[in-house]
Amino acid sequence: MIKISKLEIENVKRVKAVKIEPTSSGLTVVGGKNGQGKTSVLDSIAWALGGNKYRPSQPDRAGSAVPPYLHIVLSNGLIVERKGKNSDLKVIDPNGHKGGQQLLDSFVEELAIDLPKFMNSSSKEKANILLRIIGVGDKLHELETKEKEIYNQRHTIGQITDQKTKFAKEQPYFPDAPKEPISASELIRQQQEILARNGENQRKRQQLNYFETEREAKGKEIARLEAELLKLKEAYMKIGEDLAIARKDALDLHDESTAELEANIQQIDEINRKVRANLDKDKAETDANDYRVKYEELTAEITGIRQQKTDLLTNANLPLPGLSVEDGELIYNGQKWDNMSGAEQLRVATAIVRRLKPNCGFILLDKLEQMDLETLNEFGKWLEEEGLQAIATRVSTGEECSLIIEDGYVAGQEGVQVQQQPEAVDLAPTWKAGEF
Repeated sequence: MIKISKLEIENVKRVKAVKIEPTSSGLTVVGGKNGQGKTSVLDSIAWALGGNKYRPSQPDRAGSAVPPYLHIVLSNGLIVERKGKNSDLKVIDPNGHKGGQQLLDSFVEELAIDLPKFMNSSSKEKANILLRIIGVGDKLHELETKEKEIYNQRHTIGQITDQKTKFAKEQPYFPDAPKEPISASELIRQQQEILARNGENQRKRQQLNYFETEREAKGKEIARLEAELLKLKEAYMKIGEDLAIARKDALDLHDESTAELEANIQQIDEINRKVRANLDKDKAETDANDYRVKYEELTAEITGIRQQKTDLLTNANLPLPGLSVEDGELIYNGQKWDNMSGAEQLRVATAIVRRLKPNCGFILLDKLEQMDLETLNEFGKWLEEEGLQAIATRVSTGEECSLIIEDGYVAGQEGVQVQQQPEAVDLAPTWKAGEF
């Protein structure tokens, strides 16, 4: 990783003359009171390495007749200078080859020298940067889109299920009603058949009465008409036989009641109303159950997709343990960005920005006064463990500061003047991107 070995700044914003050799790994804290030039140090580094888009609107120190001068030596041997009336950039490698902003851009990460740009970006933008780094953005977006579609579908199914269940509960139920609607024509047919059988019974009873009457008449006629005795006796015998048969048939006859059918015919509308109500309730319960099953199936699909998302991020090479993305937002140890402490935000930002360009081994941090001393020490140890170099400012003059800026100078260096280097002589071919 490429780091800053030395830097010299003169007459930039509030800085008069500063020489710094930051620690190669860990935290170099530039302390001092407000308005002394701490932030001007960081702005100068950003301008030197990031190009003219980081040029301060008023780079010249007020009251100075000497133009700004920037001189940075990087750990790979590159020398970066800005000096002269126009503060022209010069980049020279150890062999004397010249380069330019293109060379610096190949390893200097923009967010490393402009961390507030990352810190102030939206949570979604932060998450997208992380996903781009670990190379799972497209796949995660695909899973999240699918999850959202199924979630919306399940939500609709859930609403229908609730409606069906409520409708089923509101329907009356009649346990004594038949399973199917009753047909009036069928009841009438049954009634007519019973009436027909009863009519036949009545005919047979009338026939019995006729034979009994006829037999009595014939008996009287026998007494009166002796001359026709034989004939009457034969008739009498015949009638007696028929009478015996009729009596036998009459003993086996039983009239059927139509009262139940008549009652059913009278109550058919009420019965059918109950049957239809029962059928509606059964259908509503069946529909509700079907939708409930579909809801559970969609829930299982959502659970599976969420597990895929978890596995995708778990198996990814994340810049920092505990980092994740949920619902398009950056998450660290279960907390969203706005719920993280300031120290956690800095740690997350530093870890992510470092991954953007792994060769960029330094980062600029402003206003570390938000950290207490314990957290500051922990952050510094973490930077050392990661092999990262951080140059930071803090409104303080305490022992935690690596150096103190007072009135544009490093305290103790007030008498030291930055010696502006002479113009470099181009003795070697111009460096091209990709050669160094």
